[in-house]
Amino acid sequence: MLTKTPVSLHWFRRDLRLTDNTALHAAQTASTQVIPFYVLSSWKKAHAWTGPNRQHFLCGNLESLAKNLEAIGSRLIIRSGETVSEIERLIRETGATALYTNRDPDPYGQTIETHVIALCNKLGVAFHTCKDAVLHQPQEVLTGNGGPYRVFTPYSKNWLSLPKAQPLSKVRTLGDAPSPKIKSLPLPTVVHWHLPEPTATLPTPGEKAARDRMKTFVDSVRLPRYEETRNFPSVPGTSQLSPDLRYGLISIRELYHRCQQALAQAGGQPAAQSGINTYIKELAWREFYMAVLHFYPEVLETDFNPDLRGVSWHQDPAGLAAWKEGRTGFPLVDAGMRQLLATGWMHNRVRMIVSMFLTKDLHVHWMEGESHFMQLLVDGEIASNNGGWQWSAGTGADAAPWFRIQNPWTQTKRYDPEGKYIKTWVPELKDVPAEMFFAPPTNGLPLAKGYPLPIVDHATERDRTLQRFKVATKR
Repeated sequence: MLTKTPVSLHWFRRDLRLTDNTALHAAQTASTQVIPFYVLSSWKKAHAWTGPNRQHFLCGNLESLAKNLEAIGSRLIIRSGETVSEIERLIRETGATALYTNRDPDPYGQTIETHVIALCNKLGVAFHTCKDAVLHQPQEVLTGNGGPYRVFTPYSKNWLSLPKAQPLSKVRTLGDAPSPKIKSLPLPTVVHWHLPEPTATLPTPGEKAARDRMKTFVDSVRLPRYEETRNFPSVPGTSQLSPDLRYGLISIRELYHRCQQALAQAGGQPAAQSGINTYIKELAWREFYMAVLHFYPEVLETDFNPDLRGVSWHQDPAGLAAWKEGRTGFPLVDAGMRQLLATGWMHNRVRMIVSMFLTKDLHVHWMEGESHFMQLLVDGEIASNNGGWQWSAGTGADAAPWFRIQNPWTQTKRYDPEGKYIKTWVPELKDVPAEMFFAPPTNGLPLAKGYPLPIVDHATERDRTLQRFKVATKR
């Protein structure tokens, strides 16, 4: 029988749950006492990659996690400051001889891990990292030559063929609660970062709420009808689980295996099986973009496709502001941007439409949109957000060809034919017939009082985009 480590630390980051938490389960199995902690970032007022919506959701998730830990006789230790220094203090205060954490898929988190490894080596503390945020690490899905994929389809075929780990059980004890001598900060609010309270209506935080959302999606008709309904923003046809995956409120392994169970139950129903398989491929898309970011971290600073790094982009402060506010005069674009402002979330089809509008109709660099989304999205995932923006701009991995430019008017006719989505988020258009949203006004008058005329002519801007990209590709 192996001797258990007397005291270990578990460093919570993007795994704010007790169910099927790989590192927490490993720590509990190998240790007599596990002391769980979270280190709050110490930036104030503004951050390039987040804003009030996501930080407020984080606070709620930490509050829920703290209650769940108390329910099993433990206590969440909250610290704030420079991560490595705070971990060193905790190691010295607790006498811990092992530290467990789940790997971060983002470059910044991986850099911090490197520094923590050096600290643990210096202090003689065993450092254990586990795979948890993904089904497959980037290094597990490689081409026949051992290199990274640059295109999704062959990546997904490989990804789908690999065996997937089974979910682990819920952790029900971590041993004795941390001593009262180990101080903890109060649970945070957005005031910690000197941020205002968000005005958006956000999802209910916490593991239980996230698990309820997962069960609702998988156990309802939404999963088998996913392929049929996912592109229609007025229909609740998507999972809306991205915020829960972002913070690890649910396990990607459990979600995948629940989908597999649904697939088995849909035997003899080709349409349902197709819908479920389409959703599973979306999980692969998430990990494909994480792999792209891992192998090509420069995508956060420049275009993935080096042949398109010479594209001429415009500075258009007025157009950018109109886009952010949902005041472009393109109803579907404005509906999406207002949904983002109101909820911190946007339907994925509409994300493609609004991002292509910014980059192809207004000719504004995709990084402007990428940053704006990260400020507002409650599911702000750096890899997926960057991948989606570069896809729409035509500069990314597996990108839509740059000469394929979505027309917001025809996209409306196809995906919001009754105008339900538009009228939900642009109330000044509630009495306008839906067919008026399928083409720009021809009489020079706005669609409704107080609603702007289109700020650009799509056909003209499409031609300008084609010319800009042609010039760049010939250099």
